[in-house]
This record gives sequence, structure tokens and C-alpha cells, in this order.
Amino acid sequence: MSQSLKKPSNQLEPSQPSSPRRTLAQLIKHEWILLLVAVQFLTRLPVPLFKHYDPQWLHQSSRHFPAVGLLVGLLCAGVFWLGSILFTPLVAAVLSTAFGIKLTGAFHEDGLADSCDGLGGGLTRERTLTIMKDSRLGTYGVLGLVSALLLKISLLASMPLSIAVVALIIGHTVSRLLCISLLALLPYGGEIEHAKAKPMAQQLTPLQGLLSSGWLLLAGLLVVLVFPNTVQQIGIGRWLLAIILALIATDYMRRLLRRRLDGYTGDGLGATQQLSEIAVYIGLAASIPLM
Repeated sequence: MSQSLKKPSNQLEPSQPSSPRRTLAQLIKHEWILLLVAVQFLTRLPVPLFKHYDPQWLHQSSRHFPAVGLLVGLLCAGVFWLGSILFTPLVAAVLSTAFGIKLTGAFHEDGLADSCDGLGGGLTRERTLTIMKDSRLGTYGVLGLVSALLLKISLLASMPLSIAVVALIIGHTVSRLLCISLLALLPYGGEIEHAKAKPMAQQLTPLQGLLSSGWLLLAGLLVVLVFPNTVQQIGIGRWLLAIILALIATDYMRRLLRRRLDGYTGDGLGATQQLSEIAVYIGLAASIPLM
């Protein structure tokens, strides 16, 4: 996650963030602006420009990152569904994955590649951070990125259509929720003066992290209402496996980043998102005997 936030200059005006007490309308307006900031930061989707932009909005908007994941998941699921009608599941998986990369500007994939290069080639914290800031892609980055893409495509192509659609919706939402959990569990591990998005170099409070989980509840409610048979078809075993694997992937990145960098970085968050998304797909695609 190394993309910097563009600073818009006009159009939308926020509620008064300095006011100690806000009306419900002001709170809703402020959260809506934070949601748009999150969409702008994580995707290439156009959003209205902002008036009197406050850099702190970026930090505050992180609680809406799972909402962006839900949006990206829905759009990628739509591409997969259409691709499956017109082509084979493999082609549909490639189209959906490529669309997601285009939609996000390879934001998280870039973080994964940089993390693989830095953590794979750096022996010290300083050297690791230097490699991660290098725009050139090394052997570890290429291998990590190619492996991740092949896993995503092959796993999605192996699923029945309805399960793949549900997997995309839940996978993108869950992975971004787990990604920002590191903002609450770890301090910033990079050099703040060199951070491309300095407001993100702040810890997320546990309460903010808890509030962001509401977007996952919305995603879960959506798939239950729209795909009730698919949810039952997946079964409790595969749902539990997907959750456990995603948590394991996130905890692995948490331990790795703490040990190697003394905290999270933007690239580390991107790598966490990618690994936990793949973990969800592995769990939902698995064939569990006796289940």
C-alpha cells in the first residue's frame, strides 16, 4: 500500500470536525466524506473533489476500508459472473482478477511485491526498508506476485460459479478488515518522515477497528439474503476453514512485521490484504472429507 492520496481542493465540504458535539446529520455527512476518501485512496474510481481537505481524514477513513473491499468484491464478482456466461471459468477468473487490479491500480499487489523483495532480501531493518522503497522489482517480488496471482486465478476457477461470486465478495471485504487490524495491533514500523501517506502512519484505536467490522456484517448479510443456498452449500466446515486461514495469514504478517520492522508499513498492509484474501479463497475452495 504505497500509493499516495491525491489532495482534492473543492466541491464537497465536510461537517465541522473541530466541533465537540455534532448533530446526527453532521456525523453522517462526515462519515460519508471519509468513505469517499477511502474509495479515492484505495481505488481508481472517480469521486467528487473535497473542499478544505484535512490530511487527518485519511487516517480516519481507514475504518471504511472494508467498505471499499465490499465494493471491489461486488464489482469483481459481477465481472466473474459475466465472464462465466461468455467464457470458461478459467477465463472468467483471469478477467475478474485483471479487473480488480485495474480497479485498484495494483495497490495491494504492489505492497505484496515490495514486501517480498524487502523481507526476502534485507538482512537488517534499515536495509529492508530501503529495498521496499525501491521502485524496481526484484526476484522475490516477481515470484511472490506471480504466485499470488496464480493462486487467486486457479482457486476461483476451481469453484462453482455461485461460490466464486460469494468468495469474491467476502474475500475482498474480510481481507481489508484484517489488513487494517494491524493498524490497531502494531505501531508504525517505517520512517514517518519518508511515509508517502503520513496520516496512515498512526495507530488505529480498537474502537475504530471494531466499528469497521460492521462492513463485514453488511457483506455477510448481503450474501445470506442474495445467495442463501450457496451459503448452505459451502457449509460450516469451509466457512470456519476460510476464517481460520485468514486469521493465520494475518497473524503471520503481524509477527513478521513486528520482528523484522518493529511495526507495520504501507507495503506490509498490502501484503497482509493479499495473503488473507487468498486464504479465504483456499478455505472456500477446499474439499473437506466427511463434511
